Amino acid sequence: MNSGKSDTLIKTAFNYEERGLSIIVIKPSIDTKGDDMIVARGGHSRKADILANADTNLENAVLQKEHVSCVLVDEAQFLSLDNISQLYRLAKIHNISVICYGLRADFQTNLFMPGSKRLFEIADTIEKLPTMCFCGKQAEFNTRKVNGNYVFDGKQLAIDGEDKVTYDSLCGEHYIEAGGSI
Repeated sequence: MNSGKSDTLIKTAFNYEERGLSIIVIKPSIDTKGDDMIVARGGHSRKADILANADTNLENAVLQKEHVSCVLVDEAQFLSLDNISQLYRLAKIHNISVICYGLRADFQTNLFMPGSKRLFEIADTIEKLPTMCFCGKQAEFNTRKVNGNYVFDGKQLAIDGEDKVTYDSLCGEHYIEAGGSI
């Protein structure tokens, strides 16, 4: 959280298009923040070309457009196993660059299932986008707040901004201090 993933996706999309290259932006439909828009903290936004659910065949959807140079995926942790396999085939069989942005773990420090887990298993490259805790140390943990209070129980999925849910990034020390369990 708060590392600029969506900002980076939007900037990457701009860079490809500035060079005249065709891209497709994918967002999981389960991420209702911004409806069909990729919404970045910095205020930038971009419309998703595909709102994916577990039944969406991403390989077929992307291949319907000619000369795609790159597929950019926001909130990849919410994708299904099949979605991840389809993206992998786009990269390896069809030679289309695929760049996924998402979270490794949830507010309870568990991998997002199945999206993040599968991406970590098969991704060629994984790059961490760093973010800071309020104390200035590098943040390692996503924390959920409800009505401004840290919570460590609940369903894995709760969308930022809905039902008074927000998220914060904390270093290990402050995660434990807030009540998180390691």
